[in-house]
Amino acid sequence: MPSPRETSRFFRVRVARITDLTPSFRRFTFVGDDLHEYGDPGFDQRIKVVFPTDTLSLDAMPTGADWWTAWRELPDELRLPFRTYTTRAVRRADREVDIDMVAHEVLGPASAWIENSRVGDEVLVFAPTVALTDVSFGVDFVPPAETGDYLLAGDETAAPAIAVILEQLPADATGTVVLEVPTPEDCAYLPRHPGFSFLVAARAGRDRHAHLVTATRDAAFALTPDGHGDEVEEIDIDEGMLWEVPRTAKGGAALKRAPLYAWLAGEASAIKTLRRHLVTERGVDRRAVAFMGYWRTGRAEC
Repeated sequence: MPSPRETSRFFRVRVARITDLTPSFRRFTFVGDDLHEYGDPGFDQRIKVVFPTDTLSLDAMPTGADWWTAWRELPDELRLPFRTYTTRAVRRADREVDIDMVAHEVLGPASAWIENSRVGDEVLVFAPTVALTDVSFGVDFVPPAETGDYLLAGDETAAPAIAVILEQLPADATGTVVLEVPTPEDCAYLPRHPGFSFLVAARAGRDRHAHLVTATRDAAFALTPDGHGDEVEEIDIDEGMLWEVPRTAKGGAALKRAPLYAWLAGEASAIKTLRRHLVTERGVDRRAVAFMGYWRTGRAEC
């Protein structure tokens, strides 16, 4: 029996519905007897989804208080794979949770599960509970209370988080969304916000990240005055993690006000390029920019 004070834990859920929203975005609606306890602080709240394999059932996943350490200490062949996603919607009264995942060619255990899953299949979801009433450090969208414009940019892996952010920002918020997706049909995935301009384009044979980098630079030029910013610490994305979310020690926004708040997420090399451009070349205060390298080309991430 879970403790009523647990602010995050594993939920064992099963697939109730699978909806292909676009060629690349597939929505999984999960149900579970205890999903009325599933919390959602909002915006880009990170969750973990644990997938079974042909040789390991979900029972092989450590689920205690120090599950991460226990998982790391297992031999490779006994580790269940997991990936990071965003809660797209939660309906506690119905005990349902929606999670949108990117469907693409099978490259690893997660993409294999997305391709082959059926109604009734089970996964584990590590997520907040309703007991979480304070700041969640799994939320990386932490803008100042007074923000002039927002710049939200990413590739398809960031699209579900951008979608939730757009839905939860107030109607009078303004800014620009830059999104690069695999196919022209995927451009319809995002909800629209009346205060935002949308620079959304399909890769469609072009170099990966070409639109994301070029359009984000164009948006930054339009949203920021000329200036020279702070030098940024270069991060070796093959060794370290590109993940910089400015916040106070208590988890709040690092600034009280800013003319621009930028949130960028996606493949690490592209985000590294944009990080340097915004802070060093455009002069955006680094305390008002969140950069997240969600994945790295050629590597399967847990």
